Amino acid sequence: MPPSPSSELVTFPNPNPERDYLIDFECPEFTCLCPMTSQPDFATIRIRYVPGARCVELKSLKLYLWSYRDQGAFHEAVTNRIHDDLAKALEPRFCEVEGDFFVRGGIRTVVRVRSGERPEGG
Repeated sequence: MPPSPSSELVTFPNPNPERDYLIDFECPEFTCLCPMTSQPDFATIRIRYVPGARCVELKSLKLYLWSYRDQGAFHEAVTNRIHDDLAKALEPRFCEVEGDFFVRGGIRTVVRVRSGERPEGG
């Protein structure tokens, strides 16, 4: 049976909790729906975090992001929600989510949400 969208973020123990290290994800195929027109919005979602005790499992992250495909959400709201869900599931030392939305109506939107201490050089 093929996978289906899921709002669950699965985590696993950080293999090196004694060390700060930065994890970067880029998801160039993110879609959600415009809540005003129901037309699809396309974006690249970039996630950067320094894990605490837990890391996110990639397949669950993919299915989680896929779950937005049929949801209406403003760019600001969806980017903040992704950040908040990751922060809740992971309790990272640092977390940043960037929603880089394709041009709509001649305007490109980039939303960045950040919490925690940004690592040096990061």
